[in-house]
Amino acid sequence: MEEAYVRLLCPECKKGWESTPTQLPPHTTTYHCPNCHASRRLAEFTRTDRDLQTLKGLQ
Repeated sequence: MEEAYVRLLCPECKKGWESTPTQLPPHTTTYHCPNCHASRRLAEFTRTDRDLQTLKGLQ
């Protein structure tokens, strides 16, 4: 079985990365960019609507 992943993109510094939904907090939680430490809801870091739906569906 393959594990799903979500693509994330910081809205401030534009750093992109991938993570598995199980390694992330709920999408409504305040999340901090590992690069610039910008703070926003995790949902705002998802790159696409599909990434957000994957995150919501697998948590």
